[in-house]
Amino acid sequence: MIQIITNFGPLLLRAMGHTLILALCGLFFACILGLIFGIMSVVQNKLCNAISAVFVGVIRGVPMIVLAFYVFFGMPYLFNTILHFKQSVLLTSLQAGTICLALNCGAYMAEIIRGGIQAVDIGQMEAARSLGLPYWRAMQRVILPQAVRIMIPSIINQFIITLKDTSILSVIGFPELVNSAKNVQAITMKSFQIWTIVGAMYLVIITLLTMLSKALERRLKYDSEK
Repeated sequence: MIQIITNFGPLLLRAMGHTLILALCGLFFACILGLIFGIMSVVQNKLCNAISAVFVGVIRGVPMIVLAFYVFFGMPYLFNTILHFKQSVLLTSLQAGTICLALNCGAYMAEIIRGGIQAVDIGQMEAARSLGLPYWRAMQRVILPQAVRIMIPSIINQFIITLKDTSILSVIGFPELVNSAKNVQAITMKSFQIWTIVGAMYLVIITLLTMLSKALERRLKYDSEK
């Protein structure tokens, strides 16, 4: 195992870096999608509610590996063959992986944001409106700042899940940790040692994120009791 770490450690560390970059990119765009569809799910508009429900239901109902294949292979076919785009559309594994993670994580983020907004006392919105604030300004200035405090631990937990989900994207050739580990395994023919190292790397990162989540929960609970 020491020899594998010496020879392939830098490769696996770079792959871990690629994994973290992909997870962060996916989470960034997922937060944007989640915010849009999360707010659409709580506004008093049946069309917006229906659009949000369809997005969340469809994305959560499709296995992520199917979504990855659809984005990587299906979207270029849709644009190039069916819609006849003038310029050929091709996606790199990073682009396809980011889109896939953003869609998948975005559906869960929408539910986290919806729950965070609904957890804020309805009297807060009524008080803001009674002071003359328009609905969207009240949402921006009063409701969302309070909701974010509630959502932070759940967002970190979702990031942990997204980080683990990046392993699925090895099927489209993205050089994340699992894909790189497969290549090292093919070279060394030492499965047990390789996957022990990979498991330990994931465990370290996820343990640190879990500790951060618990620390934030304690801090938020302490602040709310002051």
